Amino acid sequence: MRPVDPLVDAAAWGRLRVALWPDEAGVDAPRELRAALQPASGACVLLAVSVDGEAIGFAEARRRVDYVNGTGSSPVGFLEGWYVAPAWRGRGVGRALVTGVEAWTRAIGCDELASDALLGNVPSHAAHLGCGFEETERVVYFRKRL
Repeated sequence: MRPVDPLVDAAAWGRLRVALWPDEAGVDAPRELRAALQPASGACVLLAVSVDGEAIGFAEARRRVDYVNGTGSSPVGFLEGWYVAPAWRGRGVGRALVTGVEAWTRAIGCDELASDALLGNVPSHAAHLGCGFEETERVVYFRKRL
């Protein structure tokens, strides 16, 4: 695991982002990759790479100063995106990525790391719990077109 190098890793990182967010157009676009790294002092992107150099996972985190559901402090680190290629799951790759994000979160002065997952994404819930997260609340969002 290492910090992403946007000049070297853009294509591989972009492919992993598309795998995590397949319904979101442009998540692999250069402007989106740059945005994930900004501001430099408040963003962390880590890439997990196999011994043969294949990108197999990533984690994106951000320092948030707005209220984050389930937290009791501000600012907090927030795990914005976390993905491990299916063939590599269950081998500690995800845990290593979270450990790296935890170190970054502590280094920027935060006492809490938060994350979220869709209600139906039970494998993600299990992965979060396996990495030491605790569930704090469940939310259903509503909207009304006007």
